[in-house]
Amino acid sequence: MSRSIKDYLVIGLKGMAMGAADLVPGVSGGTIAFISGIYEELLGSISNVNFGLLKTLKKEGFKVAWKEVNGNFLLSLFIGIFISIVSLAKAIKFLLENEPVLLWSFFFGLVLASIIYIAKQITKWNSIAILVLVLGAFLAYYITTLNPLVSENSSLFFMFIAGTIAICAMILPGISGAFILVLLGAYKPVLAAVNDRDYKTIAAVGLGAIIGLLTFSKVLKWLFAHYKNYTLAVLTGFIIGSLNKIWPWKETLTWRTNSHGVEVPFNQQSVSPFSFDGDAQFTMAIILSIVGFGLILLMEKLAFKKQ
Repeated sequence: MSRSIKDYLVIGLKGMAMGAADLVPGVSGGTIAFISGIYEELLGSISNVNFGLLKTLKKEGFKVAWKEVNGNFLLSLFIGIFISIVSLAKAIKFLLENEPVLLWSFFFGLVLASIIYIAKQITKWNSIAILVLVLGAFLAYYITTLNPLVSENSSLFFMFIAGTIAICAMILPGISGAFILVLLGAYKPVLAAVNDRDYKTIAAVGLGAIIGLLTFSKVLKWLFAHYKNYTLAVLTGFIIGSLNKIWPWKETLTWRTNSHGVEVPFNQQSVSPFSFDGDAQFTMAIILSIVGFGLILLMEKLAFKKQ
């Protein structure tokens, strides 16, 4: 595939959007990859990283191996993700703490439009497709109702395992890698490591993520190759079920004290904006939801024009 520098800049911007989404516990970078039209190429490129690649590197040289793994695409994408995570970590943290309703409203609109977009990719609906969609929705919904672990364990081995599990969720549309980190009690240590430039912890999470990514991408690539419609149906279900997590208005049932001695929400449930305890910011929330929804429609139109 021949691409210009402009194409790679666009891929980098898509990476930045994926990175921004993955910083929010409840939104999946995989969803952004899907709606921006790079999901299957991403899976295919990652799954080409294997021991066979070392043979190619040894026999035919770096240039052939780089082409085989779609290196320019992956490099552009991961540079975008890295820039986004490093530059936006503090801003996202600030918004989560100070303007959660508005932040969640924007992402709620974004994810809602993603459901329609991904469901439209299913070429044949039958009873099995509907069944796996419903099962996917129930599973994702159940995951959003789980209580996070109280422990904020930050041993290097634990961070490695957390990175392995979270990356699998990160490339699944609908299941948020950041939310999996929250459930494991690893979200705060990871965010702190990025902000404090704790390279040991970042390396442990990164190594776990690489191993998880290389393994899980092969599974997903195989599913897309053999059961594309059913895989899309499950992913659509995942995104529907995940809406509970990103519903803007929450009621805190229990609180806990974090490692800095600050009280933070522990267990929350979704409530109506009209029974929300606090400023529901209803008008602004609706506007931002529409902006998020419109952004996906715009991306879809641009992708369709390109085709």
